[in-house]
Amino acid sequence: MSRAFALRAAAIALLGAVALTSTAAPAAAQARPGSDTSTVVFDVGGVHVILRRNTANDVVAANLYLLGGNQQSTAQTAGTEPFLLWVSERGTKHYTRDALTSKMAALGSAIVVEPRNDWTVFGFRGTRDTFDSTWAILADRLIAPTLAPADVEFIRAQVLAGVRQRNDSPDDLVQGLADSLLFAGQPYALASTGNERSLTSITAADLQKYRTTQMVTSRMLLVVVGNIERARLEKLILPTLGTLPHGRYKWTPPPDPIVRPADVMFVQRALPTNYLLGYYPGPRSTGSDYQALRIATSVLSGRLFTEIRVRRNLTYDVSAPFVERAISSGGLYVTTVYPDSVLGIMRREIARMQNSLLDPENLNVIVQQFITEYFLNNETDAEQANQIARAELYGGDYRLAGQFVEQLRAVTPEQIRDAARKYMKGTHFAYVGDSTKVSKQLITSF
Repeated sequence: MSRAFALRAAAIALLGAVALTSTAAPAAAQARPGSDTSTVVFDVGGVHVILRRNTANDVVAANLYLLGGNQQSTAQTAGTEPFLLWVSERGTKHYTRDALTSKMAALGSAIVVEPRNDWTVFGFRGTRDTFDSTWAILADRLIAPTLAPADVEFIRAQVLAGVRQRNDSPDDLVQGLADSLLFAGQPYALASTGNERSLTSITAADLQKYRTTQMVTSRMLLVVVGNIERARLEKLILPTLGTLPHGRYKWTPPPDPIVRPADVMFVQRALPTNYLLGYYPGPRSTGSDYQALRIATSVLSGRLFTEIRVRRNLTYDVSAPFVERAISSGGLYVTTVYPDSVLGIMRREIARMQNSLLDPENLNVIVQQFITEYFLNNETDAEQANQIARAELYGGDYRLAGQFVEQLRAVTPEQIRDAARKYMKGTHFAYVGDSTKVSKQLITSF
């Protein structure tokens, strides 16, 4: 979910602009007439598979989660895995670059590469009729990419251009800096897509070595959502991914961030406004207060929006993000020409979160907004696959994805206050703009 969308959702919930009953699920979540939904879990060819068969339509999402994410990298090798997968689009053992382009266009399918902190998603969106042909291309790109030096250089230039553009964007820059501050010395501090130094040094031989040593089935979780039978899927996996070595990989979450006092990193830029983003460490995904902090940040987002944007017009954008990972984090974000004034309001609203209880009626409205968003997100097969993967990896059981609503409804005002007290402190800020406009003592007091 984007920061802007989270902001709007939280603000609307808190202002009471959206009123929902607690007895009826949104229509989008209800099964369509004639649909048959069931989920099975099995291993085939060493690959762990979760198949949610949905006969409501012929759209299919297949997501292969390559586990580890940033834990697979160092500062010198960051971005190797997505780099490899992007280069594979330029040709494989059985498909030339032109053949890949024309074949994918004819199929109407889309292959995606989505680097994340805890995994890389390599998957596709297609239909039941084109599933087998799209799978063949996906598997060949993973197993037998050509990795020609000229193709490596072509992709390198594109990725480096994206990284440099990211550094030119104040929003993107402050995002990367804040993560690197909070998780200094830890895997989450790395950029999933790599940095300029690592991407410049990675060679075709490095990519080939990574493919040979790291593309093992013990690192793979395949989640398929759509109208596909188990037998058909097994028949496709065995001669493709099933031929890869199993390896000895075992998924484990990254270590906790090192606890350090609040601090700030300034990047001096001549900008019309200043960008501030700070993160503090939250609970692990298995923690009992994970959902309480999720709601607490949403409540804080709404209050900050009301006080800073609506009543005082001190910002265009303000929020209190919640970052959902194996180790969560909460934060404070604002773009403003009056940073000291805004930070003072943020301090006051955090203290209010920590020292008072949310009205149960307001809490119910916020929870209903989350539930609506949850069902709307789950309209797509791809998002259902992501929900299943997060539940399986973060909670150890894919069925926990179906308990999200109950978990939210069980959160009490006391748990929200306690989560605010426990986690909303020790914030590490990144600041891009005019550093003379802000008090360092104030920004490091959070």
